Amino acid sequence: MIPNNIELLAEKLWDYMHMNHALAKADCIMALGSHDLRVAERAAELYLQGWAPLLIFSGGLGNFTKDVWTEKEADKFAAIAVKMGVPPEDILIENMSTNTGENVQFTQALLAQKGLQPESFILVQKPYMERRTYATFEKNWPGKKIAVTSPQIAFGDYATEEIPLDYLVNIMVGDLQRIKIYPAMGFQIYQTIPDDVWDAYEQLVAAGFNKHLIKG
Repeated sequence: MIPNNIELLAEKLWDYMHMNHALAKADCIMALGSHDLRVAERAAELYLQGWAPLLIFSGGLGNFTKDVWTEKEADKFAAIAVKMGVPPEDILIENMSTNTGENVQFTQALLAQKGLQPESFILVQKPYMERRTYATFEKNWPGKKIAVTSPQIAFGDYATEEIPLDYLVNIMVGDLQRIKIYPAMGFQIYQTIPDDVWDAYEQLVAAGFNKHLIKG
């Protein structure tokens, strides 16, 4: 059981990671693969609500799925979308990427191969990865109109048996570290991190939530 003070610190990171973008109709919806199948459901819902005429699933087997799944993330996500009623002909699958940068780069190459030039995207990701997705997309494919969204789930309701709370907090701590250091490495655009958010990060690291950190 995680103490209440840890949950409050983690929720501060959670809130910062949300971009709070308003959605507008777009040329396509792009769902980035992960271990959370609710991302696929959110993307399919948006398609079925008419937000875009094309649905892209991007993801091979990444850090959190390569030792758990044999089916690639994009293929698994696409199957969920079809089951929910999305026509297969309105789905594109990119299933070779293994990280967020490759999600963008490989999807860009796939669309070029198909002769498609979308100018606007709705990006669908896990709630705590909205900001990293935004910063990565802007670095790798600037000039597009993008809005980022995620499954509409509150922090207190997000953890599951497959994604327990301590696991989730470790991932969020590692993701905030990446938001801090990745711009200098050329992976993302710079994002301002408020002092209180970084203080929460440091307290969580001190409390032992360091399993997803990049060492050195």
